[in-house]
This record gives sequence, C-alpha cells and structure tokens, in this order.
Amino acid sequence: MPKMKSNRGAAKRFRRTGSGKLVRMRANKSHILTKKKRKRKRRLRTATQASQADTRRVRRMLPGS
Repeated sequence: MPKMKSNRGAAKRFRRTGSGKLVRMRANKSHILTKKKRKRKRRLRTATQASQADTRRVRRMLPGS
C-alpha cells in the first residue's frame, strides 16, 4: 500500500509542536495593515494553538507529522 498523502493546504497552515499539539498562525495579517494598530499587528505575529474542535480533523489531514 502506498504512503498516505498529507493534505497540502493543512500542511501549510498547521505544524506540530514537540509535545504533539497543533499550532497555527493568526489571520488578518496579509494586507490592509495601515489601518490596524501597531499593538494589533504585533499580536497577530504570534502563533496560537489550534482549536479543540479542529484538532481531530487536522490530525487526520496530516498523517506523516
């Protein structure tokens, strides 16, 4: 049986931490940045843990990691 392919869209958006948790970057940081406050843009730089509701689905999409 061939290897499982990971969902490429999910692979670009999520990564697994050392302890096995899923981490994602925050949205709204790609354009129209002039009207956003400096503090808000700084907070958008940080990664956050994926929601509990999505975790099971994303793990299924990333079999190799």
